[in-house]
Amino acid sequence: MARQRIMQRFARWHIWLGWAVGLPILMWAVTGLWMVARPIEEVRGEHLCAHPAAIDPSGIAFPQNIGEPIHEARLVSQPDGPAWIVTAADGGRWRYSARFGTATPPVVEDEARRIAEAAYAGEAKLAGVTYFPAGEAPTAARSNAAVWQGRFADGTQVYIDDATGEVMALRTAQWRLYDFLYGLHIMDPQAHEDAHNPFAIVFAALSVLGAMLGCILLFRRRKARVRT
Repeated sequence: MARQRIMQRFARWHIWLGWAVGLPILMWAVTGLWMVARPIEEVRGEHLCAHPAAIDPSGIAFPQNIGEPIHEARLVSQPDGPAWIVTAADGGRWRYSARFGTATPPVVEDEARRIAEAAYAGEAKLAGVTYFPAGEAPTAARSNAAVWQGRFADGTQVYIDDATGEVMALRTAQWRLYDFLYGLHIMDPQAHEDAHNPFAIVFAALSVLGAMLGCILLFRRRKARVRT
């Protein structure tokens, strides 16, 4: 009798846990199904990323008068000519002309348009560019720095670092939906980054507990049928 009461209690717990975690489990299944059903290369827009132009090594000048220790200097190709992207020891980042070795000012609207068009290999037209001050960029940019956003007619968005002119990200309409569903999947709908959050941990633990109770109840019922 005591064992029967325990199993009845397990059955009640299983039902209540099913109600508590049913919606999160459905959400995990639906979002996970959509994410794995789409080719990730298509979602990332790899077919829309243009390859940068080759750099002629003749006449390249190293940055002058940096004035502080640097951690890294990278030579990159940009629409207005090759540039050095310098990262200082304290994390600061600047752009220098690779032709003259002089500091280059931040990106302006006309240059943002040229960079966006050079980074995009699709056929849609550039619909416009928007400047976002530091800390105000959309979540898709994954940056707290000031950025330019180039918007194309097919929904593609290109994010450009204001200080260095680097293309930080190319986002397709599919990627933005993917990112939204990923945020729901890990229960971080705002930043879409923190999978280690209390909501995901608690609901996952309750789901595991509910599944374990279901397995115990299934085993007991199968055993009872065999006896009859």
